[in-house]
Amino acid sequence: MSALADKPAESRARGAGQWFGHPRGLTVLFLTQTWAEFSYFGLQAMLVYYMTQQLALPQAQASLIYGIYGACAFFSPFFGGIVADRWIGKTAAVVIGGTLMMAGHFAMAFEPLLFPALGLVAVGNGLFIPPLAAQVARLYEDGDTRRDQAFSAYYMGINLGGFLSPLLCGYLGETYGWHWGFALAGVGMAVGLVTYLVGRRHVPGDESAKRERSARRPPLTRDDRRAVLALLGVMAVVVLFRIAYEQSGNTIALWIADRTNRELAIGDWSWRIPATWFQSINPLLIITLTPFLMGHWQRRREQGHAANLFGRMALGCAITAAACVVMVLAAIDYRLGGPVSALWVVGYFVLLTLGELLVLPVGLSLFGNLSPAQIASTMMGAWYIAKFLGSLSAGFIGTLWSTIPAEWFFAIGAGSTLLASLILLVMASGRTPAPVAATQSGGG
Repeated sequence: MSALADKPAESRARGAGQWFGHPRGLTVLFLTQTWAEFSYFGLQAMLVYYMTQQLALPQAQASLIYGIYGACAFFSPFFGGIVADRWIGKTAAVVIGGTLMMAGHFAMAFEPLLFPALGLVAVGNGLFIPPLAAQVARLYEDGDTRRDQAFSAYYMGINLGGFLSPLLCGYLGETYGWHWGFALAGVGMAVGLVTYLVGRRHVPGDESAKRERSARRPPLTRDDRRAVLALLGVMAVVVLFRIAYEQSGNTIALWIADRTNRELAIGDWSWRIPATWFQSINPLLIITLTPFLMGHWQRRREQGHAANLFGRMALGCAITAAACVVMVLAAIDYRLGGPVSALWVVGYFVLLTLGELLVLPVGLSLFGNLSPAQIASTMMGAWYIAKFLGSLSAGFIGTLWSTIPAEWFFAIGAGSTLLASLILLVMASGRTPAPVAATQSGGG
């Protein structure tokens, strides 16, 4: 057997040729994630409208289903990570998960299959996401500063798919029928799956999984346990952030459709902006702003400034609270004069995106850097428990949309993110665990 064949998959991937200054596997994983998110966010952008308009479900019921579906899609990665780590390996988990998601998106084209389809997407997402993110981390040797940049780039891939899908799937759904939009989302997942299969030789996966299953896993060290506790603390705080953040595709979508003036008129020409298109503002801003933030954090590192990650996340939560306050003011404006300017929603998404970039990529990078190798996929799955709890809470809070004034509804989101910001400020001013203090995140 050749020396190359004797090397673990990680070593071969790390030693392979590079594209754009990074291992080729990053491009493969970037494109795979982009198409997967194209399908996922395509469904998400249409789901509330599909349930309220096509299926004629009451708003409260539609918001609750939306929240429960999102919660299940974010809780399943915890178990998917365990399955990938302990039994089937990363590559098999990605392929099986992608196949289930593709089937679920195509099943959405049939009205009686709503719940089975959402279940397939949620379960598939659980198998697909954790090993894919863990493979990004394992493309780099420990201490390689490019890993943080890789997670920011990976996060851009997520949002590239999120930007394109409302424009394409949403337009197709609103114009020709929701089933066509869901079908296009399924095609996107198929493209992502093919991309991964064609480029899988460039990413770490199967050999390491077999080796880890056959070898005894080393016990967690004291530093490992401290890192896990720190990550669980961050995860708990992010739940509060998610309560407000997850409304962007739920009640904010209803606000856009029912209470926003979407007419564009120039002389005798007029056009009504599709409601789903507003869901592209957030990922477009992320794609635009991420390179500037990456450059900013890189310059600060070169100047010797230590990264206070808890402080950075606290600022992000405070900015998100400001986004909710913008919607409080928009709700007051609506009460005074009916449908309001779309600029209120644009301002909301600008602030929401700035807050997101200071919270979620930082948390994702922390989980990629600090997770002990023997439970890497499991910890990546644990990160999504925050999404699960936040989405579930957001779904239940969404049932209040039709029963309390909108300004009070948006004030709930402002309060939850302000509380998260205060907790993170306390964490930032206290004694930071050693593993966290040593981390210099380029994300966010």
